[in-house]
Amino acid sequence: MIEKKKVESVVKEWLEEDKKGYFLVDVEISDDARIVVEIDHAEGVWIDDCVSLSRFIEDHFSRDEEDYELEVGSAGIGQPFKVEQQYVNNIGKQVEVMSSGKGETKGKKIIGTLVSVDGRNFTVLVQEKQKQEGKKRPVSVEVEKTFSMDDIKYCKYVIDFK
Repeated sequence: MIEKKKVESVVKEWLEEDKKGYFLVDVEISDDARIVVEIDHAEGVWIDDCVSLSRFIEDHFSRDEEDYELEVGSAGIGQPFKVEQQYVNNIGKQVEVMSSGKGETKGKKIIGTLVSVDGRNFTVLVQEKQKQEGKKRPVSVEVEKTFSMDDIKYCKYVIDFK
């Protein structure tokens, strides 16, 4: 069976040679030798580049020695982010975060604008209604909420058809 680390190594070699700004999102290998490679790019993924990477991978593995099915594609637009670079590429865009952390946001779905990424932490600007002194009704204010990538269920780009 083909090892995940070997596939990742081959993909990283292509990424270094290619110099087009792509990055590896995920490699999955099923028990029936189905290899799925997900790549991404700040400006989207081109089919020609998926074909190029697919051929590059096939050049490194012999079908005579190991029968496998290979699928190379982009990380889906509505799919949760898997690597830090996806967060960085979506700064300034609207995201949905499902919290699993502690405190007031535990288990809540939050939608806001991704404003920064710092290591494994990211900050989202959200609209919240808050009671303000001297006001009878709550007022909508912008609040920054910081999350750890390790303490959320998911974060994904919000598709808006407006």
